[in-house]
Amino acid sequence: MTAPLLIIAAGGTGGHMFPAQALAEAMLALGWRVRLSTDERGARYTNGFPPEVTIEVVGSATFARGGIAARIMAPFRIAGGIIAATTRMLRERPAVVTGFGGYPAIPAMTAAWVLRIPRMIHEQNGVLGRVNEIFAPHVDLVACGTWPTTLPARVEGIHTGNPVRGAVLERAGAAFIPPGDYPMSILVIGGSQGARILSDVVPPAIAALPTPLRRHLRVSHQAREEDMDRVARYYATEGIPAEVQPFFSDIPTRMSEAQLVISRSGASSVADLSVIGRPSILVPYASAVRDEQTANARALVDSGAAILVPEKQFKVDALSAQIALVLSNPDGALQMARAALSTGRPDATDRLVDLVKRLADGRKGKEQ
Repeated sequence: MTAPLLIIAAGGTGGHMFPAQALAEAMLALGWRVRLSTDERGARYTNGFPPEVTIEVVGSATFARGGIAARIMAPFRIAGGIIAATTRMLRERPAVVTGFGGYPAIPAMTAAWVLRIPRMIHEQNGVLGRVNEIFAPHVDLVACGTWPTTLPARVEGIHTGNPVRGAVLERAGAAFIPPGDYPMSILVIGGSQGARILSDVVPPAIAALPTPLRRHLRVSHQAREEDMDRVARYYATEGIPAEVQPFFSDIPTRMSEAQLVISRSGASSVADLSVIGRPSILVPYASAVRDEQTANARALVDSGAAILVPEKQFKVDALSAQIALVLSNPDGALQMARAALSTGRPDATDRLVDLVKRLADGRKGKEQ
């Protein structure tokens, strides 16, 4: 008997692809076949997917980027992708189709709707992305990574949490060493979009800390390539031990060793913070059209695990005071770490797996 097939449709950002990868790994472990439907941008994130996952690069496009010609051609590229996806699904008859958002998810999700194949979406952020908002009324289940998630009228969501990578799960609930009179670590991370403000504000804010506090610090700072040299030079000039890189492959380890994390509040970063359990200062990306990063941070902030700083208020002196407040209060920092853990859903992948199986079982019942 042929193993059931799950088609995962995901867009071309890490925020979409990391939870998609987690689900793919889990379904393969259960003996399912898995195919990923994405576009050229998404294909860049597939190196971490197991080799057993079939990667299908479909025609897709976005109306938000590119020149006039690209935007004119976008509907035709999407239509071609839908036709190709529908034709392939007619041959393969997948058991379930799951979308994680992004324009590359449109062809597979549309084909699943046309063919009435059991389907669901997973929204990572506290506000639905454009594509997930379109499909939310037309799927069987809506899984929500952030809770609460703003949903269209008459659409109900199921709080699953955001799946995290295996390396994060290995550090889940790692013991937190409160700040004190010994070496301490600050981790600075941000998405590629809008990360410059972190490089502009964080280094001088750390440099402005009182000497007794600053002399214990070491920094891991993720910066855009064009900002790396100046950020590294600034830390060196100020005598602050710092490692500055465009990407850290060992973020779970660095996060588990940190006394404080300063970060954007992307869905994946928030999920990592809540599973590992660390105090944080969160700076939502102000240019996000739907302000989803503010919604993502809500649970951590409301629980007392994080300090939320809107970009307009993200200034050197204010940030320096907030860093000092956390690192000079060991008991408070420990409470923040515990509060972060209270918001986590380390079993998010298992919850998604259960939903996929529920849809597949429902289909079997109808066919019998």
